[in-house]
Amino acid sequence: MAAAFFVLAKSADIFVDGAVGLADKLKVPKLIIGVFLVSLATTAPELSVSLSSALRGNPEMALGNAIGSVIVDDTIALGLAGLAAASPILIIPHILRTTGLFLLTVQGLCFLFVLSTGSLRRWEGAVLVALFFAYTTYIYSQHKRGRYAGALDLEAIEKAKEISFLKTGAMFILGVACLVVSGGMVVTSATTIARSAGVPESVIALTLVAFGTSLPEIAACVAAARKGQGALAVGNILGADIMNICWIAGASAMANDLALRPREIYFMFPAMFIVVGVMLFLLSRGYRLTRAKGAVLLLLYLAFAAVFFLVYRGP
Repeated sequence: MAAAFFVLAKSADIFVDGAVGLADKLKVPKLIIGVFLVSLATTAPELSVSLSSALRGNPEMALGNAIGSVIVDDTIALGLAGLAAASPILIIPHILRTTGLFLLTVQGLCFLFVLSTGSLRRWEGAVLVALFFAYTTYIYSQHKRGRYAGALDLEAIEKAKEISFLKTGAMFILGVACLVVSGGMVVTSATTIARSAGVPESVIALTLVAFGTSLPEIAACVAAARKGQGALAVGNILGADIMNICWIAGASAMANDLALRPREIYFMFPAMFIVVGVMLFLLSRGYRLTRAKGAVLLLLYLAFAAVFFLVYRGP
């Protein structure tokens, strides 16, 4: 497992360098690159696990992985990024407000869909996917109008001209591939160890799987924060949250209806609402992520884990 974590860390460094280079080459704020391009890449494991689970008729795993990943991303990934950054991570207020509002809206809509029938049906998944593309179009239009011009690093953009687009793109793609593969290595190693220790399969699925598929986000966030690219880390998590609900849960539902038991509905969704609400509240205070806020987010995950144990220790 130590070797897998080493490869994961190195992959994250390559990935972040490639993502930063692409942002500068495309003259796009790093927060926006994080929200869309970086989050699309780092959520590949979640999409793979949830979609395959839906096709195999395992809806609890499909939707639970998506929601569990939101919780892990908002607490562990952002928390570690806040602690790893040398200085507070600044956030574009307009992006946080619009992304936060959209995130809360689609989460609420997904919850209402599931609550009404006990499942997320195909047409409801299609609605979530359509909303994701609508939001992407909105952010792109805002960028084209120069809404985020003040967030551009002009000096970095000038330096990026010295590096070819092909090299930058190759670093990004290589980083994505290595992140996904090394993340899978960690999950496999951790699952093997847990099984040998006699940990029940259900607990492994509901904890290690969500954590394991979020490893690319965690590694990318920590690497970005260490390199002084905190905006990329925050954008990655905000985008990953949206993709987990709209793209991953939505696409999985389009493949097969995702039916859930009442216990899953009334535990997973409230837990997600609380975590996301606290995360957005902390980031909106001064529009920066500090070490103190990072510590609060990590403590929030410990609280979630404690409640999870109480809820799922019984049959």
